[in-house]
Amino acid sequence: MATWAELVVPPRRLSNSEIAWLAFVTVQALDGMLSYIGVLTFGHGIEANPLLAWYLGIFGPATVFIGAKLFAVGCGALLHLKARHNCLAALTAVYMLFAVGPWIHVLGSQNF
Repeated sequence: MATWAELVVPPRRLSNSEIAWLAFVTVQALDGMLSYIGVLTFGHGIEANPLLAWYLGIFGPATVFIGAKLFAVGCGALLHLKARHNCLAALTAVYMLFAVGPWIHVLGSQNF
């Protein structure tokens, strides 16, 4: 019978493609959470995406942001599975600069 030590899987390093995928998912989650907080704080008018802003009035922020982020992660999964890792890394950087960064700036300047 195998001992506990023999059953433990040895650690391995993540590949660059796995790091790109995990970074993309993390940035999507951050954008969703910060967008939700921003809309609750400032109202629907703060959302820069006109399609999401329109949906916010119909479905509410939780449903809209969960749906939008699940769609984005699904599209990212297709890029990952199709080995478009450079595209995934570039999209992660774009989201970080133009979605997460501005939310951090706007929400960081508020006194809660």
